[in-house]
Amino acid sequence: MPIFSFYHQIFFTNILRVLDERRMTQEELAERSGVSTSFISDLANGRANPSLRTMEAIAVALETPLPTLLESTDLDREALDELAGGKAIQSLPQGYQRISAILTDYQAFLVEEWDEVNRKKLREQASPKKKAIVR
Repeated sequence: MPIFSFYHQIFFTNILRVLDERRMTQEELAERSGVSTSFISDLANGRANPSLRTMEAIAVALETPLPTLLESTDLDREALDELAGGKAIQSLPQGYQRISAILTDYQAFLVEEWDEVNRKKLREQASPKKKAIVR
């Protein structure tokens, strides 16, 4: 299966999830995004190939960052690997994983705190600190 199918699958799966969470219809999404209802329907059924501009319009209409619609998913690792036709590409280093969960407000607060700490660690690992020369 081509790699682009993998990302399309994640994208339209996330659109359906967000629509459900927001109790929004495909018609409402079409109206808010300026994308035709038939295209939204094709997208939700995995038959459409949206442009970046269309994906951005949908993300804005859903009030959800586009990277979240492309990277985060409720699909488990096995399903992602199958969609990718092998081992799914991971954007995080070994020992880290991105998950999607439904949480209470307090649980979400804790997870956001952990997320902030981990993102800081990853940024620090990505850009090595300049060591001060001690004399």
